[in-house]
Amino acid sequence: MNIPFFGKKNADNSQPKKKKSQMREWLDAAVFAIVAATIIRTFFIEAYTIPTPSMEKSLLVNDYLFVSKMHYGARLPMTPLSFPFVHNTMPLVGGKSYSEAVKWPYRRVWGFGQVERFDDVVFNFPNGDTVFLPQPDQDFYTIARFNGRENISADQIITRPLDKKENYIKRCVALPGDSLELRQGSLVINGQPIPDFKYQLHPYIVVTNNIPFNSELLDEMDIDDQKDVQLTNQPNTYIFNITTEQAAKLKSQFSNIVSIEKYATLPGVVRGMEEMTYPYDTVNFKWNVDNYGPILMPSKGLTVPINSSNIALYRRVIKNYEGHDLKEQNGQIFIDGKLATQYTFGQGYYWLMGDNRHNSADSRFWGFVPEDHIVGKAWFIWMIYGKHGIRWKRLFRSVKALEK
Repeated sequence: MNIPFFGKKNADNSQPKKKKSQMREWLDAAVFAIVAATIIRTFFIEAYTIPTPSMEKSLLVNDYLFVSKMHYGARLPMTPLSFPFVHNTMPLVGGKSYSEAVKWPYRRVWGFGQVERFDDVVFNFPNGDTVFLPQPDQDFYTIARFNGRENISADQIITRPLDKKENYIKRCVALPGDSLELRQGSLVINGQPIPDFKYQLHPYIVVTNNIPFNSELLDEMDIDDQKDVQLTNQPNTYIFNITTEQAAKLKSQFSNIVSIEKYATLPGVVRGMEEMTYPYDTVNFKWNVDNYGPILMPSKGLTVPINSSNIALYRRVIKNYEGHDLKEQNGQIFIDGKLATQYTFGQGYYWLMGDNRHNSADSRFWGFVPEDHIVGKAWFIWMIYGKHGIRWKRLFRSVKALEK
């Protein structure tokens, strides 16, 4: 008697495997590619394009770069039901590219290190939880302050979860626990003046003797006479948006310059709502874009006193970022129904600013950036083009190397 050990006695009796169709093979390959790319995009690197000049001349418009998720540790998806390779809006047809039927809490895997002072950081725009559909690229809360929240109808706005807020890129200038101040446009961190970054832009008032500038020579100095130079209503007076190095070269190479002086808004001067800085309380905080603070960065576990004079600094942190119910009645503050005279922060907060100081919407206008909003570190430029074509000197260079 022959008893087979496994299965049938004769292999010839078994049915041969059915060969996959070409369509099935293509489908399997596509699924594998999508899964692999999603894993890479979530945990390792993600492509990003510089959309605005707020980081010039460090990072330029149309720089295509890779953002490292590994440096700070990848943040796990908080809205996992999402169309692949799309951030928050469906291409072509519009509308949300995600579903909020499933929500996961904030978690971050192990990374190479922490955010360091002066890193170029990609993060979710803190004020991006609400979007005004007629002007989706504008800050909803600024629009509401200008026009009145009651004048914006509900069908004109949408809300977004934390990880689907728009991605921004700025330089981290202050870490949790740091004290930050701006004096005449210059950074002071923990009481120590910080030199300007190599490519940091400031406005300079330039007065000439009525002899025009040589456009070709300006171009050789990487000064665009259409974009970086503005003629004022004062005779022979211009505003140049340039670096300190370029300002020194201008003074030495152009004999038509009578004077050149760095411009900064005077302390205590606030020129209307369009220049109103965070926390939008001009009674207690007479700050502007060039003279700001001092302000302490909240760190996890730090306890600060709160009262009617300083609650404007922390109101959004307590309500929006840390999810507490906050009410203010008769000069008193109630958190989760209890009278509060102090508050302990549940996470760390950063201060991020653009290098193009007078052409950047940054923390001066919308405040602290929570730790759970951090996406990654600007790492590597893989493609760039400008008005003269591909910028070959920047191609395949790390962001760190370009800023040296």
